[in-house]
Amino acid sequence: MARVASNPVGLHRFRPCFQVAQLPQHARTSLHFRNEHRRFPTVSCQQTPDPTETSTTEKSIVEPGSGNDSSSQATSSSRDSGPPKFPNKNTNKQVALVSTLAALALFLSGRLDFGVSLKDLSVAALPYEEALSNGKPTVVEFYADWCEVCKELAPDVYKVEQQYKGRVNFVLLNVDNTKWEQELDEFGVEGIPHFAFLDKKGNEEGNVVGRLPEKYLLENVDALARGEASIPHARVVGQFSSAEARKVHQVADPRSHG
Repeated sequence: MARVASNPVGLHRFRPCFQVAQLPQHARTSLHFRNEHRRFPTVSCQQTPDPTETSTTEKSIVEPGSGNDSSSQATSSSRDSGPPKFPNKNTNKQVALVSTLAALALFLSGRLDFGVSLKDLSVAALPYEEALSNGKPTVVEFYADWCEVCKELAPDVYKVEQQYKGRVNFVLLNVDNTKWEQELDEFGVEGIPHFAFLDKKGNEEGNVVGRLPEKYLLENVDALARGEASIPHARVVGQFSSAEARKVHQVADPRSHG
């Protein structure tokens, strides 16, 4: 039996199944680029990497990261700066102290400007008889301790009184005091507070009744102080308390003008 010899031709026919076909130049360049790109992880895993390739690899690693230097520095600086600092106990104490002093100053200023009571005004007021005899113009206020409008206007009256102190007399007559029954009828007091404005001779030039802006009182008093023949607000009526609600009582002290 004849031995079957190997047929190189047959093998040649079978070889194209495993042989890579020749590629064009641009395709080979692309394939070479892909192989070089894939070589990056392979080189990093070699136990004895080539010095040239290692330096190239390291350079390729460092260069892309160079663009993030500023961000890394910002991150490190933010870490160094740490979280935002909150006020410590000393700062809180200082803030509390300043707030307390401000509140105290506000309270004191409020007491000076708005803490004046009717009692304070009545104590500082001149007796009615003395006011009529000292040759100065006079403002007579008819009031009552229970009159809410009188209480509200007390600070305004005090301001005007202090401004014209020594030039204009300020008298307060309590409508609850039976001593002033004649004056109530003389000035026609029906509502309080009732402000009567008298010239130097004791003649009434006009009156203002009830809750009104401070300027009404101020302008009338200013006209009296300057000796004007008339006052700008001679007959003005605002919200008032009725004098019919007065609580009549007799005051023992004859000098009392309350």
